[in-house]
Amino acid sequence: MTNLAMNLVHTAAKHGERPAIRLGESELSYQQFEQATQLVAALLQQEGVRPGDRIALMLPNVPHFALLYYGALRLGAIVVPMNPLLKEREVAYHLSDSGARLLFVWTGFEREGEAGAVLADAKTIVVEPASWPGLLAGLAPVAEVHETAENATAVILYTSGTTGKPKGAELTHANIARNVEICADELIFLTETDVLFGGLPLFHVFGQTASLNSAVYAGSCLTLLPKFDPAAALEIVARDSVTVFEGVPTMFTVLAHYPERDRFDTSSLRVCVSGGAALPVEVLSAFEAAYECVVLEGYGLSETSPVVSINRLDKRRAGSIGVPVSGVDVRIVDEASADVSVGEIGELIVRGHNVMKSYWGKPEETSQAIPDGWFRTGDLAKRDDDDFLYIVDRKKDLIIRSGYNVYPREVEEVLYEHPAIAEAAVIAFPHAEYGDEIAAVVAFKPGSSASPEELREFVKQRVAAYKYPRVVEVVEALPKGATGKILKRAITLTTV
Repeated sequence: MTNLAMNLVHTAAKHGERPAIRLGESELSYQQFEQATQLVAALLQQEGVRPGDRIALMLPNVPHFALLYYGALRLGAIVVPMNPLLKEREVAYHLSDSGARLLFVWTGFEREGEAGAVLADAKTIVVEPASWPGLLAGLAPVAEVHETAENATAVILYTSGTTGKPKGAELTHANIARNVEICADELIFLTETDVLFGGLPLFHVFGQTASLNSAVYAGSCLTLLPKFDPAAALEIVARDSVTVFEGVPTMFTVLAHYPERDRFDTSSLRVCVSGGAALPVEVLSAFEAAYECVVLEGYGLSETSPVVSINRLDKRRAGSIGVPVSGVDVRIVDEASADVSVGEIGELIVRGHNVMKSYWGKPEETSQAIPDGWFRTGDLAKRDDDDFLYIVDRKKDLIIRSGYNVYPREVEEVLYEHPAIAEAAVIAFPHAEYGDEIAAVVAFKPGSSASPEELREFVKQRVAAYKYPRVVEVVEALPKGATGKILKRAITLTTV
């Protein structure tokens, strides 16, 4: 049987008394976790849910997300995780597109959730800690786990929609199960004694695979943080003796420069994992120096379950996304889909057990993304002589100034070298003569500052003349998505 929920059944049988999920002072053991999902499955059955039905979850990082996630999988239903910050029209789109007729929404977010559900003709159940036991009271537990095929869809994850409306990536039970095994057994060597930091959103693929599902597979404890805050994160690391910290670059940036970090005992950390966006080398170095813990940068997408490649504890290079994981093939190709030479830049394409089944209900978009069994990532990359991969930039973020290719990440790496810079994004704006012109938008570390002229000159001294930003704007903070990834599409220049 391939059903991902079997991982919980096996772990509960083996490590039933061990802590599974923690939030603040409350804690669930694996036995309690497993028993609760049996009741959730009964609740879903009572609501008429059958195998293949879509169940939408609009919850932050709380234990109830995990209970609903595994309860739905147990029945063979398909989970549709959603950001609790979505607005009415966005909720309606996700529900309508996926065909979900049941939405579980966390208390405090029900206004937008319920309004969107009405538009999509879906039922809403508000999840609230005080009333939660009453929802499950009197139900007969569903002990059996629905038998699913390997290619049965487990989760529909909606992509960020940077180019048009979001698309739902169908990840199968086999997609996720194999990626979880690789994360736990081959990359971070998880055991039942590990404690994982649960600050990555569980509605996002990184948090689901590398945090929740990997912890369940290994019998590790996942200690949750519903909203990232550096002091709260460090307090959790110290309180729960976190051994594995998984985050996105903005988390590492904030923590590396957090002025009060020495107040917290972080000596329990044995490995950190970064993903979701490119990790600037300066940030990696600063974090490792501050916390004396190795950071492994990896790469993946919603469509690849997500892990494609990662650095290893015994084999890593700063600035690289590592080497492909077991069973995953990658190529770097030109516009004609021909392989480029070592060191040359091309599009990264992926084939393997991790590649999604399809985009939900979108056969044309699926065939464009996977025309020949290879998934087109849209990321520009290169490889070195030892097969380490390096992401250069998003294909669509490429800036062409006077016919010259400018990769924003290269310029951003230089900006991060400046001691005042906490965050940086390099974008293009239209120019009558050059086609594209280059702008940098930056935010400073606490107590630091620099003039736009100084920053422009700093970059100019370190890159070719056509690459440095002609416009530099300073902001309090750069706009970010739910995972903490900087959203370039949300940046508005004020001076051009």
